[in-house]
Amino acid sequence: MYMQIRSAFSQHSTINTVSEIKKNILATLAYFDAFNYPLTREEVCLFLPAKYELQTFDEAMACLISCRLIFRFDKFYTLKNDPYLVQRRTKGNQKAAEMIQTARKVGNWLIKFPYVRGVAISGSLSKNYADDRSDIDLFIITAPNRLWIARTLMHCFKKLTFLVNKQHCFCMNYYVDEQGLEIAEKNIYTATEVVTLIPIQGDTTFADFFTANAWTRKYLPNHIMRMSTAKSLEINILKNFIELLLNNKLGDFLDGVFMKITARRWKQKTQLKKLNDHGVLLAMTTGKHFAKPDPRNFQSNLIGRFEAKVAALLIESEHSVAN
Repeated sequence: MYMQIRSAFSQHSTINTVSEIKKNILATLAYFDAFNYPLTREEVCLFLPAKYELQTFDEAMACLISCRLIFRFDKFYTLKNDPYLVQRRTKGNQKAAEMIQTARKVGNWLIKFPYVRGVAISGSLSKNYADDRSDIDLFIITAPNRLWIARTLMHCFKKLTFLVNKQHCFCMNYYVDEQGLEIAEKNIYTATEVVTLIPIQGDTTFADFFTANAWTRKYLPNHIMRMSTAKSLEINILKNFIELLLNNKLGDFLDGVFMKITARRWKQKTQLKKLNDHGVLLAMTTGKHFAKPDPRNFQSNLIGRFEAKVAALLIESEHSVAN
């Protein structure tokens, strides 16, 4: 998506008045503006779609501040002239630090389930933000062709967590298996989600995952993916025994059955227009090697808002330079 925005910038009449780095800084802040999340100087650098010398970057930032296209509050930068956003972020970072500790404990438990090969923190928590309504979103990698057995067992366990009001700690909403590690949708949203994952379990599994998704460097060449945060898999006798029982045609059959049942159930939820606790339409897209939120919903809406924001910034920056 950044590449598309940069192309749009180059076709716009501001090409001779706004430098590339300024455009990219505005686009970077515009993306996180959709989440009302101001960035530090270092974070702006990390999420830029190109590499620049620090002196050039600092000069561009200073120019944008003087033109009041961006605003600085303490060490944070934002498109909005609103100091409350910094207070919101600071409070959210403190909350996230607490929840990440809980998420690590959850991940250490979930890795014990059959065929689970990797667990990572995703969503807003992986960007170091949480509030009182935040869930612990988790990204799960399973063994090849056993995603649906693993997912079914894990979600049967999740139903038990409702009894103790801990369901928000087990939001396992994105699954891939080791045969389908590459994320199909390639845009600024998925690139950001991939590079900000915080792996908890499965160091070699996530090394393979990040290698399979090296395309993210096209969008975020300055960001280093965090493989070192994951633990190595430990031997679990019960887990290995269950897998041994299902490493056959029975396992193949069950995996296919569970996929069909789940796909049918989610299709019914979508048709009934059921919403989750955050008001988002319940919709999932399924395949043999993945189970994930339907990208036509939240993902598409977010990218649409991002594009609209950048288009508005083009007009504003043109007006600023003209004056």
